[in-house]
Amino acid sequence: MAYIVVDAGTHGVSLKEETALSQYNPAVDTATPTTALPPSPGHIDSDLLLSTILASLDDDKAEDVITVPLAGKSEMADHMVIASGRSSRQVAAICDKLADRLKKDLGIIARFEGRETGDWVLLDAGDVIVHVFRPEVRDFYQLEKMWMTDPKPASHPSKTV
Repeated sequence: MAYIVVDAGTHGVSLKEETALSQYNPAVDTATPTTALPPSPGHIDSDLLLSTILASLDDDKAEDVITVPLAGKSEMADHMVIASGRSSRQVAAICDKLADRLKKDLGIIARFEGRETGDWVLLDAGDVIVHVFRPEVRDFYQLEKMWMTDPKPASHPSKTV
C-alpha cells in the first residue's frame, strides 16, 4: 500500500510516495482511521484558489481588482486576476503577502517576477495568474483589454471581465 507524505520542513513543502509497512484491516481494527491528508498542491480547486487570492488582495487594499476567466480561452490557467497598488512599495507588499498566504493556507509555493522594481509584478499560483500594477503602468499596458469579452460583476468585491 502506498501513501503520500507531506514534509513541511525548512526547505518548503515536499511530497514523496512511501510504502506502508502494514495495511489497514477493518476486520481487525474497528477504530476510525485517521483523517486523510489534505489534497496536494496540484489538486487544489481553482475556485478555492481564486477566492483565497481575492480575499488576500482585498485585505491588502489592492485597488480596481478584476478577474478574467481563462477556462476555454487559454491552457495556462483557469483565471487571471489584475489589480493595482498605489505605489511600487505597496505592489511589492501585496505580492509578498499573497505569496505568504498561499503557502501558509494552501501549501502553494507561488513564483513571481518583477518584485524588485514593483511596477508590475506577475505571480504564478498555478491555476490562477495574478498581475499587480502601479496605476500608471496598468493604464499603459491595458492588459485587461486583451482578454475582455463581456464585463460581468464578480461575486467578490472585484470586477470580472
